Amino acid sequence: MNFDYDESQLLFRASVERFLDGRDIAARKAQRAQPGGIDRNRWQAMAELGLTAMALPEAKGGLGSSALDLVAVGESFGQRISSDNWLENAVLPLALAGRGLAEGHGVIDALASGEAVAALALFEPSGRHVPLPRSTTAKRAGSGYSLSGDKTFVIGGMAADWLLVSALADGEPALFLVAANATGVFRRSYQIIDGNIACELQLRGCEVAQDARLDLDWADVEEVLTTGRLVAAAEMTGLAQRLFDDTLGYVRQREQFGQAIGRFQAIQHRMVECYALVDQCHSALIAAVTSGEASEIAGMKTIIAEAALHIGREAVQLHGGMGTTDELEIGHAHKRVLLLAQWLGDPASGLDIYAADTARAAA
Repeated sequence: MNFDYDESQLLFRASVERFLDGRDIAARKAQRAQPGGIDRNRWQAMAELGLTAMALPEAKGGLGSSALDLVAVGESFGQRISSDNWLENAVLPLALAGRGLAEGHGVIDALASGEAVAALALFEPSGRHVPLPRSTTAKRAGSGYSLSGDKTFVIGGMAADWLLVSALADGEPALFLVAANATGVFRRSYQIIDGNIACELQLRGCEVAQDARLDLDWADVEEVLTTGRLVAAAEMTGLAQRLFDDTLGYVRQREQFGQAIGRFQAIQHRMVECYALVDQCHSALIAAVTSGEASEIAGMKTIIAEAALHIGREAVQLHGGMGTTDELEIGHAHKRVLLLAQWLGDPASGLDIYAADTARAAA
């Protein structure tokens, strides 16, 4: 099996890495200080590079990138510990809008060009990792719908111009395009573990037009979320590589008892284990891309999350007391892993999906 990216993927990835290079801790903090946590000028620059339109089909003005294209870029975002919300506010919203909105829809063009930002409002306080709507409803009102309910963990929601909101409509789960400044929409911001800005969303009789309902079956939504899990795993793989590389460089330089701590056998054993886990992440990622099965991708995300979390803990411990501070790159990387490990399904729910599918296949 060929685990290598092709020439076009490597070239595009190199251009992305040039864009991401040079973003130190101060730059990340400055970016998070922007309204809603997103720097609009930088977002526009991402769009000019084509990053916001990667998941949009070519027929609707996007790049029509493959899963492997997205994985290649996702790894680069992880290795650079990027604070750009590419996955959360570009890949997934554009993939859903591209499938569910008509060709030539103004919102698609605005999102792809970077003029507007969208956020996913799927999760509810009582649902935890379940994207299916439970208590959020969309009732018929005149020629449109009236939306009511509460959403949580809306990443990038305070900076968003548009919200993709899941709700029960006519007894079926559906997705609606809602203007963030619409009447009946209330947002409360809070900071999450990686420094990102998320929001709690309240919908109180928010009225939308008939065509605000995306032309999607929920199976289409789940397929896009599966892609999101794949890209999240790719980013965690890149983060795991960065955590390992930075820690390896540190143990080679940090001296104790007259020699580098990397010369101690106990440290070497721990670093070898981390090296093996990084290699496992790369192999699991490409194997899941090759398979394309939703259950295998969910299981793969669990494997990579647990490996990256272990490497992060080792990186923090081997750096000593300063490993717990916000002044080192490894702290930012580990916190991003902590977020991605939980987002779109935690390790336990990923294993449940994989186990249920395996049991069905064996029956």
